[in-house]
Amino acid sequence: MATFKTVSLADQVFEKLENDIITGVYARGELLTELKLVENLGVSRTPIREALRRLEQERLIADSGKGSVVLGITLEDLVDIMNIRQRIEGLAAYYTTVNLTPEGLERLRTISQLQDFYYEKHDIEHLREMDDQFHDTIYELSGRAVIHDTLLPLHKKTQRYRRISIEDSSRLDHSIQEHRAIFAAIAAGDAETAERLTQEHITNAKESMIERFHYHG
Repeated sequence: MATFKTVSLADQVFEKLENDIITGVYARGELLTELKLVENLGVSRTPIREALRRLEQERLIADSGKGSVVLGITLEDLVDIMNIRQRIEGLAAYYTTVNLTPEGLERLRTISQLQDFYYEKHDIEHLREMDDQFHDTIYELSGRAVIHDTLLPLHKKTQRYRRISIEDSSRLDHSIQEHRAIFAAIAAGDAETAERLTQEHITNAKESMIERFHYHG
């Protein structure tokens, strides 16, 4: 695979396969074999075996005896992930507000301004990127390693349904407004409001994602 480097090859294979499973490139129920992946990715079996082992630990695949069956993200997984985010992400916004530095504020302000810019242009792809950056930056700026390390992989695992949700103009409008309100509370130093608004945002996102799951599987 031309884009892979020899250093940490197993990590790169894992990240690609993880992303492909999460985003639906490999559908739930699809059978992955080492031979198929060797042909698709152009790497040897050793990094593929390591990547498959880690994907099984992440419960994204399961060994069938004939290969690895893609489990992906089930509806139960999605509900659990969003319930966890619902309870913890507000804390991330709270601590981001409490620990906010001028540099951190400018980072969030830039993301917020870019979000508005792309919203006016109805640039869905860049809006997806801004959505990722908005949440991931709040995790980072919280200054709480456990919160960051808990939320980041959970946020990543919902990306397929977040992206589908963003394509719905009604949900997109509300999501943009919710992000603006969260940023305003953080910028104003109102940690309690930032926490509450973030929890409400995740609640709304959860409802939207579950609805999209029933349509898209």
